[in-house]
Amino acid sequence: MKNKKIMIGSIIAVVVIVAIIVGIIIMNMPKEKPEEVLHSYFSAINDKKYEEMYTYLSSSSKGRITQEDFVTRNENIYEGIDSSNIKINVKEVTNEDNKKKVSYSEEMVTSAGNISFDNEVYLVKEDKTYKLEWSSSLIFPELRGDYKVRVETLSGKRGSILDRNGNKLAYDGIISQVGIVPGKLGDNKEENISKIAELTGVSVETINKYLSASYVKDDTFVPIRKVAKDDTELKEQLLQIPGIMINDAQGRVYPLGEEAGHLIGYVQAINAEELEKYADKGYSSTSLIGKSGLESAYEDRLRGTDGVRIYIEDADGNEVQTLAQQTQKDGEDITLTIDSSIQTKLYNQLKNDKGLFVVMKPGTGELLALVSTPTFDSNDFTLGMTTEEWNALNNDEAKPLYNRFIQKYCPGSTFKAITGAIGLTTGSITANEDFGYTGTSWQKDSSWGDYRVTTLTAYNGPKNLLNGLMYSDNIYFAQTALRIGTSKFTESLDKIGFNKQLEFPLSLATSQYANEDGINSDGKLADTGFGQGNLLINPIHMASIYSSFYNNGNMVKPYIEYKEDKTPEYLVENAFSEEAANTIKEDLIQVVERGTATDMKINGVTIAGKTGTAELKTDKEDNESGTLGWFDCFTTDQGDNDILVISMVENVQDNTEGGSHYLIKMIRTLFE
Repeated sequence: MKNKKIMIGSIIAVVVIVAIIVGIIIMNMPKEKPEEVLHSYFSAINDKKYEEMYTYLSSSSKGRITQEDFVTRNENIYEGIDSSNIKINVKEVTNEDNKKKVSYSEEMVTSAGNISFDNEVYLVKEDKTYKLEWSSSLIFPELRGDYKVRVETLSGKRGSILDRNGNKLAYDGIISQVGIVPGKLGDNKEENISKIAELTGVSVETINKYLSASYVKDDTFVPIRKVAKDDTELKEQLLQIPGIMINDAQGRVYPLGEEAGHLIGYVQAINAEELEKYADKGYSSTSLIGKSGLESAYEDRLRGTDGVRIYIEDADGNEVQTLAQQTQKDGEDITLTIDSSIQTKLYNQLKNDKGLFVVMKPGTGELLALVSTPTFDSNDFTLGMTTEEWNALNNDEAKPLYNRFIQKYCPGSTFKAITGAIGLTTGSITANEDFGYTGTSWQKDSSWGDYRVTTLTAYNGPKNLLNGLMYSDNIYFAQTALRIGTSKFTESLDKIGFNKQLEFPLSLATSQYANEDGINSDGKLADTGFGQGNLLINPIHMASIYSSFYNNGNMVKPYIEYKEDKTPEYLVENAFSEEAANTIKEDLIQVVERGTATDMKINGVTIAGKTGTAELKTDKEDNESGTLGWFDCFTTDQGDNDILVISMVENVQDNTEGGSHYLIKMIRTLFE
């Protein structure tokens, strides 16, 4: 019995000792497993908690790198490559020399694509916690303490814009970067800076701000202003000043400059709002983006997509390993139907006026020129404008930033051909019917009060469609509109595209025949019939309508992107009856041959045309709004070389030639 008690006591003692030992072991066990510590470390990387990451390092690791250096190195690398969604998968945990070796795979998303690799790390136990034995190889296996991770941008080239003959209208080319080397400004530093400011338009204050930047040393090239490569006079003047250096740089180049400013537009650096709006399209804070014109309209196709390469470089600058690469993609080249020679010629004719030209092939819809004046030089935007230059442009009373060929205007008498075509098509009039002469002033009846329709020219012969067009008789077309009636008239206008958005790369104003209250009186209907009232037409739309007189009543669809052997598309088929369209065409030929546009006659060329003057008066007492001059015409016998021209010039009320004849002189240059 005694031996049994001794045995039980011994067993209890052993159990107690074992429990004590187990307790001691448990008390000294790390709170987290090695793999859990590693997961926590990488979680801190994803959360960009670089100071917290440092707390996971072993004492020996902290002895090799300070917290400041550790934070700087990790932050620069992980954020420099835009890393995100870092994941690890622990494969094995083994014991090795009183340490835990964790083998794992890692993957992450970066600006150059996904990076994945296998790696390993040792953890040591310190104060009941596993700590990482850190080195740069924990970031990437091949990375050493004196190595660097580099990010190289592989620039995708922006596509070019070309005219129909392959001439460049916009392309990535060479410009000149003007800069200052501070140490070479000489003893007369302030005087030289003042000279540079005067020549470049960059203020002395701005130049001094550039020169005082923290990175600037005596031998630093400090960029001041970009200038055109061919601006040799300015560059020669600048190079006479000590400290000036001029280098070649990449930039967007616009060979036609002002001649196609509104059409081609320009690119500039993306702003914060655009960067947020297009966050999913791969733009960066240094991206250029189309801001206006076709540069903006074709942005998605023109823009190149930059590539990125991430690689490791050793202490001597040698590449050790490429970690990831996203290949760049060049933008698409776009060829236009535009003919640079026509664009240039008409711009130079109109450049001192406020006006527009639309030139189109009436048989195909190919736009050969789109001119708006006054305008701007697209190169000025990509080279960079000073605040003073921008303010001068933006506040110019002539509105050079206002694109006239995308707007809508009162067409005046050029609309009479359309009223006549509607009258014939609806059977409301016949071509030879004589309305009976009523002089140069007329009203429907006494209900019109003191309002009368007036016309400028008295003429002999029947008051029919031909003479109405030849002598631009307001009364004839007012009476025609009344015969057609409001319902048929507005239905016909709706059919040919009024109150509808015209499909086009640039946003065009929608043509209208009335304001919100509609054509609600005979007086308004009469006014609209001869091209006044609340009638407003976009000039590109007008070109399509006039093409119906060339195409047996079918309105061709205007287009601007060149397509080889493209089959013509019609915006509206049977806009007018074939008989009506051909009658109007023959009558418009007579307008040029013996009517109001005889100064447009050219030997060997048959031209149909219509003059027009639009008064912009808001009421009878308005003497400020001015007058628009119009001339619309098309050739009829030149086959594939036939052209249609819509032209307008503003403020012709004081022009002794009249607006139409002023424009005719310009259009004639296309044939001379």
